[in-house]
Amino acid sequence: MLGQNRDVNIVVGVTGGIAAYKTVHLVRLLTKGGHDVTVVPTADALRFVGLPTWEAISRHPVTTSVHEDVARVRHVALGQAADLVIVAPATANSIAKITAGLADDLLGTTLLATEAPVLIAPAMHAEMWRNRATQANIATLRERGVHLVGPADGELAGGDSGPGRMSEPEEIFAAAQALLAPGDLAGVRVVVSAGGTREPIDPVRFLGNRSSGRQGAALAAEAAARGAEVTLVSANISGDVLADVRHPSIRVVGVGSAIQLAEVMKREAAESDVIVMAAAVADYRPVAVSERKLTKEGGGVPAIELIENEDVVAALASARRPGQLVVGFAAETPEDEAELLARARGKQQRKGVDLLVVNEVGWERGFESAENAVHILGPGGAVAATVSGSKRAVASAIWDAIGRER
Repeated sequence: MLGQNRDVNIVVGVTGGIAAYKTVHLVRLLTKGGHDVTVVPTADALRFVGLPTWEAISRHPVTTSVHEDVARVRHVALGQAADLVIVAPATANSIAKITAGLADDLLGTTLLATEAPVLIAPAMHAEMWRNRATQANIATLRERGVHLVGPADGELAGGDSGPGRMSEPEEIFAAAQALLAPGDLAGVRVVVSAGGTREPIDPVRFLGNRSSGRQGAALAAEAAARGAEVTLVSANISGDVLADVRHPSIRVVGVGSAIQLAEVMKREAAESDVIVMAAAVADYRPVAVSERKLTKEGGGVPAIELIENEDVVAALASARRPGQLVVGFAAETPEDEAELLARARGKQQRKGVDLLVVNEVGWERGFESAENAVHILGPGGAVAATVSGSKRAVASAIWDAIGRER
């Protein structure tokens, strides 16, 4: 785990964004963990946080120049000696430079010279993050194996709001921890379902739900970061969510309806050690699907007869082999926490899952949100953990709970 190895060398690159002030706390977390941290700011970064601050917090001399400590070939040596390179904040400009392989300052040469994992924490205005050039650069970096944390969706400089806020230092620290620690899921085969199924009514309409798939995607990304071989069964997840799970160890299989999801999950479960059913599966589907769009011209309101879908997670739990672990999810709209837990315990018992993750949902919580708050029920319905925060942080807690049961 990060903090247990005092010989870890970490380079923290800081680029010219207002979020640089948050990186001071990140460096403090890393140094308090006992690590050798070298800060490499760009010239523009020093406009936001001065050189004396970086030197004081990292306990090392700090420079932006490739012309200092030439005898040690510092512009190459930093990258060669690094066990991890973090860039936080990573502005749109710095991401473009990293993608192009530019090396016009000490941070650029360090990134080119390193063979260590690279973790970047993007920070910029929402329009800049959504720009096609930035998204193309991000896609290229992911293909090269660069790791990303964030950006978060929230308040930005100048009062704007949207995607582009740099992740909090604790979340970046946790992502670094996952990269540096021995993978606790190394060699484990995992299948995660995510998103929401759609039950067709006609070629145009369907019965569905508001699940974005973000929590399931975060679970897949966290498992891969911990060393697992992951299959993500994606039920109608948007491209921007799937972009966050591009990883060499993640294979994505797309499905549409509950029947399709059940078929794929059963097939993938046969080869998996851990099954995580995070998808929101429709309870019912139309008995008959019209081959043509239903219209008002015929008069009257069409009656749609429904039939119950298979309980996929219960089927997976009943068919699990010895040593295989099944995790279910429940989204509830209770009157209070007591009802929430009572309903969750009832579902855990009926479905026969090893762990059950329950969260309260409503018009403005749970679905389509960057944050989540869950209870994780272990064997016998005992609350193994209660956690809230970003969906990646929640995913980390869920995998910690899974690890305790394996």
